[in-house]
Amino acid sequence: MLSLLQEHIEGFIVNVIKRYESLQRKVISRKDEFQNLINFMEKKTSWLTCPASTKYHLNREGGLLEHSVNVAETMLKIKHALMPSLSDESCVIVALLHDLGKVGMPGNPQYLVNEPSEKQKRYGYKPSFPYRFNTELTYLSVPIRSIYLALPHMYLTEEEVQAIVYHDGQYVEDNRSSAAKEEPLTLLLQYADTWSGFMIEEGKL
Repeated sequence: MLSLLQEHIEGFIVNVIKRYESLQRKVISRKDEFQNLINFMEKKTSWLTCPASTKYHLNREGGLLEHSVNVAETMLKIKHALMPSLSDESCVIVALLHDLGKVGMPGNPQYLVNEPSEKQKRYGYKPSFPYRFNTELTYLSVPIRSIYLALPHMYLTEEEVQAIVYHDGQYVEDNRSSAAKEEPLTLLLQYADTWSGFMIEEGKL
């Protein structure tokens, strides 16, 4: 039974990686820059192992990568239906990078495995949440850290920066300044992110 479960998990991970690699191939005009960034993300940060959250959607190892792939695929579907003239490349870039800030900094991840309290240890319980925030990081919002990490490695357009910075839409107080000023790329990323987190990853589909 355990070996079957392990095979299922390994097969799932392989599937996510294949989808991720397929998405990368859609970045053509900035391919070299993008690959430099991807290499940095994969080799210097927790990108491949980071959870998507501490206690909500995909709060497990590799959850951030899975979420980012879900958002990119959803965004491409929406854009093909509503605005086919929009660049596949831009959609993939902003979708894969929108939550990059969740990796924290090289050698200093934002999410740490949560240890059980002394009482939980005494009674054999697991910690309340699988991950906790790293309080030793300098505070930056996730979108701002995403931009901070990406820009040294590749050029982003104004529209791509707006999409990444304001991708949480109405769920973040700070985003009120962008109300009614969103570019199409921003609106598509907002909806793809919400749909992925609330529908796909909550198992409602």
